[in-house]
Amino acid sequence: MSRRGWWLFAAMSLIWGIPYLLIKVADGGVAPPVLVLARVTIGAAILIPVAIRRRELAPLLPYWRWLLLFALVEIITPWLLLSEAETRLSSSLSGLLIASVPILVAVFGRLTGGQDRLTPVRWTGLLVGLGGVALLVAGSGTHGDGGSIAEVLGVAVCYSIGPLIAARKLSELPSLGMTAACLAFAAVVYAPLAAVTWPTAVPAAKVLASLAGLAVICTALAFVLFFALISEAGPARAAVITYVNPAVAVVLGILVLGERLTTTMAIAFVLILGGSVLATRAAARPTDADADAGIESEVHTAVAGHYQSARPGGAD
Repeated sequence: MSRRGWWLFAAMSLIWGIPYLLIKVADGGVAPPVLVLARVTIGAAILIPVAIRRRELAPLLPYWRWLLLFALVEIITPWLLLSEAETRLSSSLSGLLIASVPILVAVFGRLTGGQDRLTPVRWTGLLVGLGGVALLVAGSGTHGDGGSIAEVLGVAVCYSIGPLIAARKLSELPSLGMTAACLAFAAVVYAPLAAVTWPTAVPAAKVLASLAGLAVICTALAFVLFFALISEAGPARAAVITYVNPAVAVVLGILVLGERLTTTMAIAFVLILGGSVLATRAAARPTDADADAGIESEVHTAVAGHYQSARPGGAD
């Protein structure tokens, strides 16, 4: 990659690794619906003017049903589940559980008629990765109730389905416009939920700073940089951040919040990461190149963050 590409890659690896930390902090001062509303409203307010200037909203109209479904599984449902789960789970554990997304994308892609060929290497990756998830859930390092863990796994499932919708139904749409529209729709949905749980006092400064960071840096700026990274380095290289983000989440959780990394969590992370790399590995035969490129685009799109995902799907 070019030097600019490396800088963009480093920035995205960090930016989409810190939401877990910021969500954990924000959870200490506002209810999850308020947290999500702040993130999507500010993000939409920043991106919609850009999308209008680029004339990227009008092409979305014929696809509005798929866009609503995409927003439901990529923003509305997972962001609430993750914010709710982190009221009880550590940010580092949440990040590790979300690291299973590439594996789940490969599984769902195959189950829903994807044309990718599951080679023995990929099967091995799937089994190793899922074994890591099972170890993480069952191991002593979870320190959380089963319901919260189920919520984070539900987030991973949503993040796995969304990119398949984007790649198969929305791939021709402009990425930034699609992101802005989905954020705006999510804001409309969350407005009444947030009104019911609105804080009675002004949250602490660190909570407000976390909300601003989630919205401005981890949402609006992140998507602009991510699209620039795709343009500079291509979707395959851009999505390697998928394998870096969980590590960033763990490091920040330990250094900033004083969270504990257990031996079980470390082993599980190695298994999940190794399984993800193998499960999404391109087949060697040239005849499989097109199919592999398609599934890898879906996998890479899936995890690039928390909306990781109204990311371009295959559009870029």
